Amino acid sequence: MNRARLTAMIRKEFVQMRRDPATLRLLLAVPVMQLLIFGFAIRTEVRNLPTTMLDQSRTSQSRALVQRLTATGNFVVTAPASSYEDALDRIASGQASAAFIIPPDYARDLKRGRTSAVQVLVDASDPSASQNAIAAAQMVGQSLNLETLRARTGGGLRMAVDMRVRPLYNPALESAKFIVPGIIGMILSNILIIITALTLVRERETGTLEQLIVTPLARAEIMIGKIAPYVAVGYIQMTTVLIVGHLVFGVPVRGSLLTLYAATFLFVVANLGLGLFVSTMGRTQAQVTQSAFLIMLPNVLLSGFMFPREAMPDLARWAGNLLPLTHYLTLIRGIVLKGVGVREVWPQAVILLVFAIAFFGFSTLRFRKTLE
Repeated sequence: MNRARLTAMIRKEFVQMRRDPATLRLLLAVPVMQLLIFGFAIRTEVRNLPTTMLDQSRTSQSRALVQRLTATGNFVVTAPASSYEDALDRIASGQASAAFIIPPDYARDLKRGRTSAVQVLVDASDPSASQNAIAAAQMVGQSLNLETLRARTGGGLRMAVDMRVRPLYNPALESAKFIVPGIIGMILSNILIIITALTLVRERETGTLEQLIVTPLARAEIMIGKIAPYVAVGYIQMTTVLIVGHLVFGVPVRGSLLTLYAATFLFVVANLGLGLFVSTMGRTQAQVTQSAFLIMLPNVLLSGFMFPREAMPDLARWAGNLLPLTHYLTLIRGIVLKGVGVREVWPQAVILLVFAIAFFGFSTLRFRKTLE
């Protein structure tokens, strides 16, 4: 081996790397991004679940019970419910993740030594986010019963509170029923972004973009033509995962398929527009792939696909709100697992519509009918 030739080759590679500042910036930015996301945003201990409350007793005893439950750190009462049905609607729409249902005779039963049935409803569509809440509610019930039994004398061995924890939508806490809808969003988002991001760059590298430039097609027409076939691809992918998930993992589809497919159209267009926007940020397929990776990494970690967003700090949750996947996961899990309709998912649908218009508009403005 000739040392001089080897030294020249290594020097040449360093010079070439220095002449590609985009790649160099990516090599430095990605490790920092991974460190920050994994270090601050990825937490598995879920606390402070937004909770609604139906206190039909309205006594000092019922307020003391609510304080015990919130003192665990797993619940934060955000707003009261007007009825049992209202509490269920709040959980179904995502306004709350849990609900305390205290009966009217709660205080009277405690004073007379009777057992009072208190119900805690927990959204169990995300098993990892609900397990701590279920355990905390059961622990409060056991602690209250032990204190009451110690205080009573003369045969008062009856439990004071029958803490009935009811997991909703996924009683068996099966992770597959939570993961499968998320996989649909992840597949649609990451695959469509990377495929469309490479579309214009590939045509520029192969020379076929020049043929499009000399045509009378407007910029918007070129962009629509680029994304149209991939809308069908997205629907095929979603349908395939839904069918396989139902047949293999028993994942139900409790809501309207029409609503799901209509909302998915907005999500697909948003991601295709984002992919086209990324394609205008580089001259080569390598540069575009690197730019797409900067979006795909937060997509996986901050959207709620793998890790509960309730456990993330405020900054990470705010960053996750800037991702279309975050809102689509809320929407698809609500339709598939909870059976909600348009009335509950319209906020997420409006946000996806805004994303679709914004990303497609930005990509169209950045695209120029020129090879320069």
